[in-house]
Amino acid sequence: MAVIKIMDELLANKIAAGEVVERCASVVKELVENSIDAGSSEIKVELEDAGTRQIKVIDNGKGMDKDDAILAFSRHATSKIKNEDDLYRLTTLGFRGEALASIAAVSKVDLKTCSKDIGTHVVINGGKILDIGLGDARKGTTITVSELFYNTPARLKHMKSLYTELASITDYINKLALSKPNIRFTLKNNDNIILKTDGSDNLLKVIQSIYGTDVARKMVKIKGENPDYEISGYVSLPEVHRSSRNNMVTIVNGRVVRNMDINRTINDAYHSYKPDNRYPITVINIEVDPSIIDVNIHPTKMDIKFSKMDTLLDLIKTTVYAAIIDRNLIPEVSVRKEKPKREELRFDLERRSDYTPKIEEVKEEPEIPVNDSIYEDETSGDIVHEVVMDQDSYQINIKEEEKEFMPEMYPVGLVHGTYIIAQNEKGMYIIDQHAAKERCNYEKFKEAMGKPNIESTALLFPITIELSNDEFIILKENMHILENFKFKIEEFGLNSVIVKQHPTWIPKGYEEESIRKIIEIVIRTRKDFDIEKFNEKVATMMSCKKAIKANTNITIEDMEALISDLRKCKNPFNCPHGRPTIIFYSTYDLEKLFKRSGFSNIK
Repeated sequence: MAVIKIMDELLANKIAAGEVVERCASVVKELVENSIDAGSSEIKVELEDAGTRQIKVIDNGKGMDKDDAILAFSRHATSKIKNEDDLYRLTTLGFRGEALASIAAVSKVDLKTCSKDIGTHVVINGGKILDIGLGDARKGTTITVSELFYNTPARLKHMKSLYTELASITDYINKLALSKPNIRFTLKNNDNIILKTDGSDNLLKVIQSIYGTDVARKMVKIKGENPDYEISGYVSLPEVHRSSRNNMVTIVNGRVVRNMDINRTINDAYHSYKPDNRYPITVINIEVDPSIIDVNIHPTKMDIKFSKMDTLLDLIKTTVYAAIIDRNLIPEVSVRKEKPKREELRFDLERRSDYTPKIEEVKEEPEIPVNDSIYEDETSGDIVHEVVMDQDSYQINIKEEEKEFMPEMYPVGLVHGTYIIAQNEKGMYIIDQHAAKERCNYEKFKEAMGKPNIESTALLFPITIELSNDEFIILKENMHILENFKFKIEEFGLNSVIVKQHPTWIPKGYEEESIRKIIEIVIRTRKDFDIEKFNEKVATMMSCKKAIKANTNITIEDMEALISDLRKCKNPFNCPHGRPTIIFYSTYDLEKLFKRSGFSNIK
């Protein structure tokens, strides 16, 4: 008697649902992506109790006729691909033909759709079609999924809290809206609007809808290309960062994907411009020939494989880095006013000589008519840094007159022996003297370590360092690294070394501590050793040792020298750890603080 049997279709669909339908957000993802593939310009997602009770997706796409509406719930039924060649040139978000069958197998589905004059209404419970009839003649599709996992209690038991489910759905709809700014998205939960975009095909407006005005004002437009890839989008200024990588959105040919290599590359481009454990907000669109990528990796279609990955990563890093260099990155402290009267707002805006309309005023004062032209170039006056591939090297195109550097400023005093107060005609600056000196030291040490002919000096009293047996073995294997930096180190007994000579850039008074730290770095980074990262770590460590400590009073002359050195740095705006070295209060904001702005015109 045969033991192997063909599985019942309903059972197969329930098993497939375990991969395709993990939670409420999985249902929303599959349904909304179908709406996008159907050419919808408006998509509404309405939830009840974060989707655990009901998920309804309404679109104005091309809809389906009766035969397609029934066939759509069959496993492996799809309109997206017809043969094997189509699999390697995908232009749609869906293509597997598993989603609707899997969703219907573990829920109750009500479908209303219309492609021409006659609508179709299909009711399905647990994968079984209960009713097929006439529906509304509204072009598009409305699909309602209720009681998800009602017939798979084990899956139902492991559903997360309502807040967790809602957060997951909101996160994905946010990313879909960023990938399709030309579509009007509305997300509701229990009749409360969570997200609403206008479908104007303006990415900056979508960013403002999701992250708020303050973030949108600090996004920089980017653009880059090489023979294989084109990238565009927005990246945040270094002062805007979050605690997780979730706000680093990557979109490939209109599909939201996850890729750790891309996230790591973007983060590396911000190195020393922000804290290492914080991550920027980015929205990067990658356009590529579908034949050199593979999205058929996982049923969720979130993972993707690239051909020529190295050239893509180089392009991304160069383009993102180009967006943040050569611009004034001093964080400006803005003073918020309570809602002013119409006349006061107009007066304050007109008296600012550098004023250009920003989306902040649009959000705070919606009652005042605003011209949508402020969004026309999506940059609100920002520079677009364009990176192009030219003769096997990347060229950053930035107009000379558009470069912004750290402005001149003049110190006037010191607060708590830590913060330098400086000024110029634009306003007041507060400088963290320790962070500023750290940055100057860091660039000095980095330059010294990069020189091919490093000078060395002998120690009057050689330093003996004891190690564990495994550390000693690793150090012996990597001794050449230290020798290249002009260290003279010899074995000295069991599991010990003696240091007789060191490079001249080691800070005086910190020789032993610095050498011990450098040896620790060599031991820690024994795998995949990278000389550039080694230099970074050593320079960062030593820059802190030689920086001005907090609560140290320095003279005006010392302040002037520090500011002068800081202005010569490639990145004067952050210490090596990514903390800001300087913040700015504009004269306008100072006047607001002391109620000197407005009609009073106090002198």
